[in-house]
Amino acid sequence: MKSVLYGHHAGPNPTKVVMVLEELKIPYEIKLLEFPEMKQPAYEKVNPNGRVPTIEDPNTGITLWESGAVVEYLVEKYDKNGVISFQFDTPESYHAKQWLYFQASGQGPYFGQAVWFKIHHREQLQSAVDRYINEICRVSGVLNGVLQDREYLVGDKCSYADLIFISWFEVVPWAAGDRVDLEKGFPHVHAWLIRLKSRPSVVTGLGGQSEAPKKL
Repeated sequence: MKSVLYGHHAGPNPTKVVMVLEELKIPYEIKLLEFPEMKQPAYEKVNPNGRVPTIEDPNTGITLWESGAVVEYLVEKYDKNGVISFQFDTPESYHAKQWLYFQASGQGPYFGQAVWFKIHHREQLQSAVDRYINEICRVSGVLNGVLQDREYLVGDKCSYADLIFISWFEVVPWAAGDRVDLEKGFPHVHAWLIRLKSRPSVVTGLGGQSEAPKKL
């Protein structure tokens, strides 16, 4: 039976989940929601936070929201052969989780706030714009340093630890304009993203991120 993924056509967080579903060849369907629908009682019964993504897995009866929790669930439940994860209780398995939490706490919120203050906030607060563009650079610098001597974040293969970062990097041009040039300023991140974007799962996932971000 197909899992149901609730998402939004320009949402970086649902995109992460799509990439994992595609990599693991898990059958799924997407229910696209507009922002007002996310705050309606019908959806808040599914996700009380009123955001996306949420996944309903009819094979287990589990409904989960928060993209990091969803990714962790999918790889633990369905990636028994280690396609994009690592054997339980190995250093690599813990290092992958480390990057999952860094993405969820350090990349997504800061990149999202950069978009908010650059594009959506009613007043132009330059100090806020500067703060979050600086955070884009800080997070990119952390990744760039690690990737200078390896192709992927953990082990010698593409894993979910890599995939989860891609969609939020897609908002950088909208949030930072010409103030952040990944190719020049963070060349190892740039090369890593190019490698990752050649994967069919990533092509499929990014297919819904072709327009400017809406409210995140």
